Amino acid sequence: MHPTVAVPGLVRVLEVGGSHVTAGTVDVDGRKILDRQRHPLDPARDAHTIIGVLAAAAKGLDPGPGDRWAVAFPGPFDYAAGVALHEGVAKFDGLHGVSLRAALADAIPADPAAFTFVNDADAFGLGEWVDGAATGTRRSVAITLGTGIGSSWLADGAIVSSGPDVPPDGEIHFCDVDGVNIEDLVSDRALVRGYLARTGTTVDGMRGLAELARSGDRDAREVVDTAFGILGRLLTDWLGRFGAEVVVVGGSMTGAWDLIDPALALPVPARPVADTERSALLGAAFAGRA
Repeated sequence: MHPTVAVPGLVRVLEVGGSHVTAGTVDVDGRKILDRQRHPLDPARDAHTIIGVLAAAAKGLDPGPGDRWAVAFPGPFDYAAGVALHEGVAKFDGLHGVSLRAALADAIPADPAAFTFVNDADAFGLGEWVDGAATGTRRSVAITLGTGIGSSWLADGAIVSSGPDVPPDGEIHFCDVDGVNIEDLVSDRALVRGYLARTGTTVDGMRGLAELARSGDRDAREVVDTAFGILGRLLTDWLGRFGAEVVVVGGSMTGAWDLIDPALALPVPARPVADTERSALLGAAFAGRA
């Protein structure tokens, strides 16, 4: 029989990405992922379908009624209320205005008060601070590079999302460079567009561009150098204001770290993380612990 009260230090986690949801049981005190199950997820589907996938993933953990839950979810999102705010961003638009707190509590079922919602980049940053490349630092920054750019700013393990030392809402993707949003300059789609403008050839995202750059394609290398040089200069300014000691980098683009790192040229150590998912699960659990 399942316990009717939460097990101290044990948190059930849903880590939601652009094409998947990973469900995990996390022992926060032991810094261990006890169970991890990855499921495909189409963010373009309707709310009923998406919630069904999330609930099925949650049920796969064989949860009990007294469990704590943490959900790492990309923004825009009202994390305190547990309400999705996606609209016109080509993913999770079907969830706009939906209370995931209420919907998941009903579908699993679970206590609505047992849920903590956290930004996915913040979950990643917290995980690296708890047990990773940022452990032992007072001020750390986490960046995720993929279809867009996520960021998290931590001071002694606390998320900093306001004030003069961090970007608006703690999100680097809200920043402009010479009047152009940074994600229109540095993202998978921006890199593909940049190479197409130079050569008339379409590449398969950053992965394809990296293969060309490593093989000696000068146009591919210049596209990478230009884009990440811009991001590096933007980050350098904010890292200085924040007093960051380290930057941890996750996301699908870390597979091209050998090309990205020299172009960023950051003033503090930058450390790529291979298992971003583990960090996000641990960080979300840390945020949602009892």
